[in-house]
Amino acid sequence: MNLRGFFLIVYMGITTLMFINLDASISVWMSFLFSAIVLFMVTIYHLFYEKGYSPFLSSYIVFSFLFLLAAPIAQINSFENFEVARFANYFPFRESTIIYTNILISIFNVIFINAYILFKPKILNNSKNQIVKENEALLPLTITIILILSVVFFFISYNYVVYEFSRPGWLKSDTSVMATLIWKKVLFMLPFAGVILCYSYINKRTVNKSNLINIIFFLVTLIIILFWFKNPFTEKRNALGPLFLCLIFLIYPKILNSNIKTLSFLFFSMIIVFPILAMITHSDATFAEIYNRPSIIIDQMKGGGVIEAFNTLNYDAFSNIGATIDYVNKYGFSYGYQLLGGLFFFIPRIIWVNKPFSTGQVVGEHLINDYGFNFSNLSNPLISESYINFGFIGIIVFPIILAIVIIHMINWLRSDNYLKKIMAFYFAMHLIFLLRGDFTNGFSYFIGPLFAVVYIPKMIERIIKELLIYSKNEITKINK
Repeated sequence: MNLRGFFLIVYMGITTLMFINLDASISVWMSFLFSAIVLFMVTIYHLFYEKGYSPFLSSYIVFSFLFLLAAPIAQINSFENFEVARFANYFPFRESTIIYTNILISIFNVIFINAYILFKPKILNNSKNQIVKENEALLPLTITIILILSVVFFFISYNYVVYEFSRPGWLKSDTSVMATLIWKKVLFMLPFAGVILCYSYINKRTVNKSNLINIIFFLVTLIIILFWFKNPFTEKRNALGPLFLCLIFLIYPKILNSNIKTLSFLFFSMIIVFPILAMITHSDATFAEIYNRPSIIIDQMKGGGVIEAFNTLNYDAFSNIGATIDYVNKYGFSYGYQLLGGLFFFIPRIIWVNKPFSTGQVVGEHLINDYGFNFSNLSNPLISESYINFGFIGIIVFPIILAIVIIHMINWLRSDNYLKKIMAFYFAMHLIFLLRGDFTNGFSYFIGPLFAVVYIPKMIERIIKELLIYSKNEITKINK
């Protein structure tokens, strides 16, 4: 039996068990079944009919299955009394809201996959000849400058990183949100760009041997600095997962170079590895406490297990769609106001006084005020982001835009430019977090690394070119 057949058996087996054990009314049961059928058709297309490698669709399927199907079914099955039942975000179980949520999910998925199938050949054909390579002549100098900057950032941020190592997960950082975003999502990602460029240089057919030794030394140094900046004790899993998977894809792409490999890897990782990793990254224990007594992690697993992890805020996506519907029923649509806050996240609130709060926080405050919840930093899936902004129009437009963005990222994935290729794969892995939301965090957490990995090296290269041209012109003037 090949991997594709094994995956389908496991996929269908888990789905069958979920519906056999789903203890709900026929209306709720059928709404989940219809959503599952739509997702299954997307999966069949991805595995049997899609031409070319698309890890983006793999991430889309895994997110939809786990967060919008398996998790809410497991949560509903844990309810003992539907009349007083509440989800982890305290939003009450309501059959009408559950059904409406599944309708929105199904419509979003149907429009997305149709837009994806319709636009993919057109966009890819129009740009199939656009091949962009790194400037190989300037590559060693670009890598050198990135290494120097990374070392500088290492020393400047040393105390900050040490503080992050010792800060318990429950303690809020005293660093501002904007400063944290700049450090963690931009400056701390610069060594990753250096690692990619080093690997790109080493893989060249013609390599200067004297440069090669230096590049290997630079590569090792950059990896050490990168792991100092990015590890389970200073970063959350939504940042670590895409980064480490990109390193695997960069060094040994055969592990994840097909749709079935990527889909299987993500599917089984998210069911088992993801909840276990959450116990580390969301642990109240400090690094020193875990180091001195590793059994803390095992103690946290007792009485819980992988299935119980679905009944936590880590898998609140479905219930937050319901909470968003409830919010819209009370306050109306935002007509793009919430979307603006995400798109222009980089504008400080001191300048934009009326800048909207993230949708996750807005809906979280609604849950606090109306249902007695005690936490406002919630996720908010892209589906409910589209609904809170424009209602059904958003449910139609957002998946089309998402499909087009993904198709353009497929172009990057096929590029000979290593920085674009790896960042396209990074987007594929980050897509799970973007779909889970909220949009402000999901969007900003990708734009930061994108700027650091693709555009800062490009700026460095441009500056080097201009300096070389200037130097050449000056020498010419002197010789004259």
